[in-house]
Amino acid sequence: MSLHVVLKVADTEYVISAAEVLHMESFTGATRVPGTRPYVSGLIQIRGRVVPVIDLRTRFGLPTIEPTLDSRVIVVQSGGRTVGLLVDSAREVVNIAAEELRPPPEVMAEESAGFVRSVAKLGKRFVMLVDVGRIIGEEQDHGS
Repeated sequence: MSLHVVLKVADTEYVISAAEVLHMESFTGATRVPGTRPYVSGLIQIRGRVVPVIDLRTRFGLPTIEPTLDSRVIVVQSGGRTVGLLVDSAREVVNIAAEELRPPPEVMAEESAGFVRSVAKLGKRFVMLVDVGRIIGEEQDHGS
């Protein structure tokens, strides 16, 4: 069993390994940076550190919304990079056994641009394990 943070983007629940999560913060806005990719909301300062924020709605090709009181920035570390992921909400931590994580169906894997690493069933709901390295690595490869 390993701990995962459950996050919500639109009406879908995703999970990130808790080992990759440094902390979560409320989102009050970010400073836009000219020339960055559309899914980069901008920069925020958290605990004395300047962190770029990736809007997962935009990154996943979904329409953006105005942040709400539930909006969270999940600060993650992957491959030596620290990035904030803007999500609609994140309030739950769950244990998921490795054998419960299954590869996504082939069609889903192709359509999700590799962002979804695996899927798991938690009771009556499905959650998708996102590949944090892929989400923030793409930004590094194609950034301005």
